[in-house]
Amino acid sequence: MIDIKFPDGSVRSYEKGITPYKIAESISPRLASDVLAASFNDVIYDLERPLNESGSLKLHKWEDQQAKSTFWHSSSHLMAEALEALYPGIKFGIGPSIENGFYYDVDLGGRTITEGDLKAIEDKMLELARRKESFVRKDVSKEEALRTYTEKGDEYKCELIRDLEDGTITFYTNGEFTDLCRGPHLRDTSVIKAVKLTSIAGAYWRGDEKRQMLTRIYGITFPKKSMLDEYLALMEEAKKRDHRKLGKELELFTFSSRVGQGLPLWLPKGAALRERLEMFLRKVQKAHGYLPVITPHIGQKELYVTSGHYAKYGQDSFRPITTPQEGEEFLLKPMNCPHHCEIYRSKPRSYKDLPLRFAEFGTVYRYEQSGELHGLTRVRGFTQDDAHIFCRPDQLKEEFCKVIDIVLYIFKTLSFDEYVAQVSLRDKTNRDKYIGTDENWEKAENAIIEAAEEKGLKTVVEYGEAAFYGPKLDFMVKDAIGRKWQLGTIQVDYNLPERFELEYIGADDKRYRPVMIHRAPFGSMERFVAVLIEHTGGKFPLWLTPEQAVVLPISEKYNDYAKKVCEFLNNYDIRASIDERNETIGKKIRENELKRIPFLLVVGEQEEAEGTVSVRRQGEGNKGSMSMDAFVSLVNEEINNVTK
Repeated sequence: MIDIKFPDGSVRSYEKGITPYKIAESISPRLASDVLAASFNDVIYDLERPLNESGSLKLHKWEDQQAKSTFWHSSSHLMAEALEALYPGIKFGIGPSIENGFYYDVDLGGRTITEGDLKAIEDKMLELARRKESFVRKDVSKEEALRTYTEKGDEYKCELIRDLEDGTITFYTNGEFTDLCRGPHLRDTSVIKAVKLTSIAGAYWRGDEKRQMLTRIYGITFPKKSMLDEYLALMEEAKKRDHRKLGKELELFTFSSRVGQGLPLWLPKGAALRERLEMFLRKVQKAHGYLPVITPHIGQKELYVTSGHYAKYGQDSFRPITTPQEGEEFLLKPMNCPHHCEIYRSKPRSYKDLPLRFAEFGTVYRYEQSGELHGLTRVRGFTQDDAHIFCRPDQLKEEFCKVIDIVLYIFKTLSFDEYVAQVSLRDKTNRDKYIGTDENWEKAENAIIEAAEEKGLKTVVEYGEAAFYGPKLDFMVKDAIGRKWQLGTIQVDYNLPERFELEYIGADDKRYRPVMIHRAPFGSMERFVAVLIEHTGGKFPLWLTPEQAVVLPISEKYNDYAKKVCEFLNNYDIRASIDERNETIGKKIRENELKRIPFLLVVGEQEEAEGTVSVRRQGEGNKGSMSMDAFVSLVNEEINNVTK
């Protein structure tokens, strides 16, 4: 017998070899019909995989991300089966689940798939799903796996198999299709009731631009047709909110092929919006004792060798910049932290000086492949709202908690009301990609976990998501239409102080290492603005929006009064402009509402005579007539209620 512990703490005994599905069935037939996957000792299992030892079990229904991931991974195999039936001889790369749905990279052997072909593939997937094909797991030797795919002529799978250790390789079969896969998968295909293949793209094999370009087919599936309908409606709304579309319409930013891919150009309205975000954070940072610093856009290669960034990111960086001096090499700055370490080293530090909080809106550069670039969310040059705190070990938790306070204040001010704090820790088994001692990692991980608990944050733990030099707390927010974004990160680092030999003199006159906290509440200005555009649909908070009001004279006769109103408002730091076009007032109202300007101030004969403005609020309609002083008070009151 084996003992199975459930999430509520209860323990039940079962025969060795029982499956998670049978356990679910023993609890409730309804539960068994709803469950899609299971976690056994924190590892995701197939429902039909035997349990041969005691341990903890959690059963996952659709609401759990683990269930969705399993559902969509199985759907990628279902799509592969359909593709193999429709396109004999097709070869397969990888087909993982992603945050929303799945994809498969395929080699069509010179053939092409267009958007018009997707409906036939969807129909085939549904036909196969109705057959209730089981997903059957099989352990295979490395020799057998290589032989299978060599005979099939699939060099992509052979390459993947060569990287695997013998004894760890498994195949999964559904219907006529067999794939190299570690799983887990659904019991069978019958629960897949709705299918939508969403797009087609190109993808280099293993992300290498020098290798074969494969066809990547994206899709999503659901256990109910109504869920797919809801998702498609959400995607339509997402298209309307696309920051690339709205950024152009609202004249916030642009790109130029002459400047280069992934290098955004901020237009006047976008620069003004970004500047106000920076001013907002600078004010918060000043109140929390941060000191502004400025560092150059380049640094000697040796700086990043010392920090460890070159070893980790060298291949993904821009090429070194050489100078007439032999052996001298510079790099475009990929990170601000090495520069801040050198500022710390610029003079001796005492325990009384700590904590030291250096803050910079520092622009950094990372080479991204052209296929990975996406508007402002994935660029090659971006500005981080970066700060590094150097503190004593006994100050670490308090400083970490203070940074959490800043992040939560930003979220509250900008109406990001739904968020989860992701505790990103080292991979449990693969420690090769991290630097530093186990002792320092454990200290750092414990400090983050304790701080999150103290602040009462809703957290999830993700292993393998830590930075190479330390664990971190990543804030995952939900936008207005329910999509998840990573915004803001806080990281604890014992390693860079070691690498840069940073020291302070303690009260006992001995030398000690400070602890370093990396933090960026916005993450990067580019990405944050992109998310903010999509979250608000371009209707920014009044204090932040580039244009707070536009004055609309009903005819040219009242342009002079409109100018008087505009000047009055500008004198009170209200950002206002005039629409002097010779158009009907109705057209002016419609077109300025499309620009997402919060207040439309209509002026004509009566307003001029009374010294008033007729106020229309975006989304609320006519608010009546009021004096210019009253309007100023209205605007300031709304802003103060949000930013206080």
